[in-house]
Amino acid sequence: MKLEGTVAIVGFPNVGKSTLVNRLTATRQAVVHETQGTTRDRKELLCEWNGRQFLLIDTGGVDIADPSPITRQIAVQARAAIAEADLVLFVVDARAGITPGDEELAQILREAKKNVLVLANKIDDPSQETLALEFHRLGFGEPFPLSGLHGSNTGDLLDEILELLPGESTRETHDDAIRIAILGRPNVGKSSLYNKLVGEERTIVSEVPGTTRDTIDTIIEHDGRTFQLVDTAGLRRKRKQRQGIEYYSELRATEAAERADVALVLIDAGQGIVEGDITAVELARKTHCATLIVLAKWDISEVTIEEVRPELQRRLRQRPDFITISSHTGRGVSRLLGKAAELYDRYVSRVPTAELNRFIAELKELRQAPSKGVRRLNLLYGAQVTTRPPRFRFTVNDPGLVTRDYAYWVENQLRERFQLEGVPVVVDFRARS
Repeated sequence: MKLEGTVAIVGFPNVGKSTLVNRLTATRQAVVHETQGTTRDRKELLCEWNGRQFLLIDTGGVDIADPSPITRQIAVQARAAIAEADLVLFVVDARAGITPGDEELAQILREAKKNVLVLANKIDDPSQETLALEFHRLGFGEPFPLSGLHGSNTGDLLDEILELLPGESTRETHDDAIRIAILGRPNVGKSSLYNKLVGEERTIVSEVPGTTRDTIDTIIEHDGRTFQLVDTAGLRRKRKQRQGIEYYSELRATEAAERADVALVLIDAGQGIVEGDITAVELARKTHCATLIVLAKWDISEVTIEEVRPELQRRLRQRPDFITISSHTGRGVSRLLGKAAELYDRYVSRVPTAELNRFIAELKELRQAPSKGVRRLNLLYGAQVTTRPPRFRFTVNDPGLVTRDYAYWVENQLRERFQLEGVPVVVDFRARS
């Protein structure tokens, strides 16, 4: 479906932008929390209304007076979103009136010479609509009263947005993109890698753990393939450590993994594998992502490949392949997307039935099947029933004879025979009907 244009949504911190974004897109993809400045990066979402689509860019709250490095980077991201947009939604808090921050942001929008709609948000009662009149003073025409929380007037707003958009966009939707989620515990360098892959400072990079709170999507091209990269919040090992914003951020990370094809799990090579890394790998497995281990910060690591390889194979059930990189120097990064594409091709591959049944015959020669009393398990035949991930159905004489150890062994033999290392293989043992 073609896009009607691009819309950026900007405003001072805590004016309700993320609540409004979730309302307009009919999703819960933007993290909403009472803490000021929850949204930090710019995030692109598809918005559909009456059979027409446009791209909505959510941004962090812009507070020019705040001198902190992260706040300055948020302002840079917001300016970039404004530059890309055909229309800017300037969200203000109607109950607070015009603030100095609103006036500063209004000056930025005047200099950008963009079409601007002022949205007087948090008008939760129709009797309060007169509060919007004050915002005429900003100089962008008639303010639009609404409530992102309750949804009042948002349908009229979507009609107005489509009227103001050009009706065409240079941006395209990419249904065939390989969806890649970047996972890992906090502060292992996910955003640094993301920016290196994208080739620009698309996400905010900071030494402060937990800088990324939302999932951030970007489309890139590499060697004729299209990739949709998703940077995510860091995953903490213990659930009791996840509170407030962190809880909802990690919920978004889980949702990102669920819609991804391939997970790049970053591990700090200098620290080795710790429990937080296992949490990320297990998330990838449980959400049926193909997994590639990325040993980051290799330029400052003192461990060797020979030390790392047996530990990875021992602790990670999917037996994923790994690659060493340094986002700082760029070493190994150029090979990363190629490796991810190869893994994706195996993830969507299909094993011919005849070849799978030859494999079953070999299994019988390699290991004696489990038994119970006089009855022994007999593998009769098999077929692959789905891809993404590959799922196999083995017909047997009695599924009750299949032990957990034998099932894992069959799964690992499948990986080894059909080059499915890192792919979440599913094997069902069924009785012949």
